[in-house]
Amino acid sequence: MNDARADLPPYDPQRILSAPFPERIRLACVTWANASPNQPQVMALYWMKYFFPLIGGWAFWCSFNADYPGFFSIGEWAFANESFKKAIVWCIFWELAGFGCGWGPMNARFDPWFGGYRHFLRRGTTKLPLFRGAPLIGGDTRNWLDVAFYGANQLFLLGALIAPRVTPELLYPVVLLIPLMAVLDKMLYLVCRAEHYFVVLVCIAFATDDDLWISGAKLTWCFIWFWAATSKLNGHFPSVIMFMMNNGPFFPKALKKNLFTDFPVDLRPSRFATLMAHFGTAVEYSLPVILVLGAGNEPVTIFGLLLMTAFHGFIGINNPNGMPVEWNILMIYGGYFLFLFHPEASLSALTAMPVLLALLLLSLAVVPTIGNFFPSRVSFLLSMRYYAGNWAYNIWLIKKDAVGKLDRVKKAGDTVFVQLAKFVPDPTHLAVAKTMMCVSRFMHFEGRPLFEALPKAVDDIDDYEWHEGEVLGGTVLGWNFGDGHLNGEQMLRAIQPQCGFEEGEVRVVSVESQPLFGPTMHWRVYDGVRGKIAEGHTKLADYENVQPYPTGAYAEAYLHGRRAAG
Repeated sequence: MNDARADLPPYDPQRILSAPFPERIRLACVTWANASPNQPQVMALYWMKYFFPLIGGWAFWCSFNADYPGFFSIGEWAFANESFKKAIVWCIFWELAGFGCGWGPMNARFDPWFGGYRHFLRRGTTKLPLFRGAPLIGGDTRNWLDVAFYGANQLFLLGALIAPRVTPELLYPVVLLIPLMAVLDKMLYLVCRAEHYFVVLVCIAFATDDDLWISGAKLTWCFIWFWAATSKLNGHFPSVIMFMMNNGPFFPKALKKNLFTDFPVDLRPSRFATLMAHFGTAVEYSLPVILVLGAGNEPVTIFGLLLMTAFHGFIGINNPNGMPVEWNILMIYGGYFLFLFHPEASLSALTAMPVLLALLLLSLAVVPTIGNFFPSRVSFLLSMRYYAGNWAYNIWLIKKDAVGKLDRVKKAGDTVFVQLAKFVPDPTHLAVAKTMMCVSRFMHFEGRPLFEALPKAVDDIDDYEWHEGEVLGGTVLGWNFGDGHLNGEQMLRAIQPQCGFEEGEVRVVSVESQPLFGPTMHWRVYDGVRGKIAEGHTKLADYENVQPYPTGAYAEAYLHGRRAAG
């Protein structure tokens, strides 16, 4: 125990690189836990993006509004109905263009910083069609129809942004094109944030008056808070708080070691981190209750909105994985617009349009219910299971002498390690950086199934290069935001004909989310040629007292495989 406390970073890079895989991961985890990884200049870059292109762009589009009073009369135009509509339209355009989730160095994009339109407007790039194999619409790569639909949708969105009023007629083409794009590439439906932005866009397009679409947007905000809180009713969220706060540039450094049970010998979430997790869940549950029941009572509404601002603001400034800060900004702005400026819009008003109400309940209640209890059936975005530490994910293990086959895939940028090599030319430091990129997956509790799955995937893990499925998917598919259903077996099927991996050259470990109140996480292992070669169910209760890195019998499983291979 004393030796472990004295053995602290920084470690000799060669010690990390020459250690067996279990020890290498331990050293990487301790290194990460000992530091606050975020660089201030990187965070400044992101906040410049939020304040100037994102918010500044929205303000620019609002200047086209009818009866625009001038920029300095912010109180008159910022919370006008047309300005809220343009916020929704702009957010959809922003995400589809590639500037939102999955953008920049915090998402392992170094050169270039995004895919987006650079990928979606390029014929021959990889996609995931809804009806794979169908003529014209079912190919694994983009054709002229994909490019045309995407380009047309962006132009229609721009048309709405420059219009003096966002009328239903301007939105009908977008409401039609987004589902059509989803047929050609189902990922694009998620890029549009179909569980949120697109739902509100449909309300704006089809509601018969302002009160109705505002009520529909209110209902959307309320269900988002409810389901996001519900998704945290698991054993994963404390590890999210531990990871995010240690990563957070504004979380007090003096408190960071308190996030761990007993640094450096026990890197599980502490009671402090667990208490923070439970408090955050309770606050998120309380937001729709306060704002709906307090409608018409201005002091109660203001209290609820200040609580909401603190909640989303705290997330935003502490660097959530994937950097979905744009979403938090819209939640804050929308909260004030909907609940402070329009207390008269009642949720009960939606009964006047039963078809719209039924569609809303299908999207906001039925689909998330299915997705929470049967996560393999529904995207975590459509399930509104946001940053709760319980996602489907994939680990791609590619033979080091076969990684170059990924170059056969047409894409907007190189793989992350090729990009990183441009900035880290020293091979030793680059190798250490590759090891450090494994830390996020192991430090989250959802990483424990890897202890069982990885030894079944390969004989000697040191023969392979480790690629996070989300990061690799961002390069190959042009976008990523945590949905493991996109970058696992489906993506392997799509690129295998292009890459021509031989048997054993690529193994994909796919781990499914834990069902709400379920005891296990289901994992599978796929080979590029043979398909599924192994699977199992990890009982998470068995890992509550296990460190985030392989130890004991779990470490021995890796070493046994290595000896067998040797």
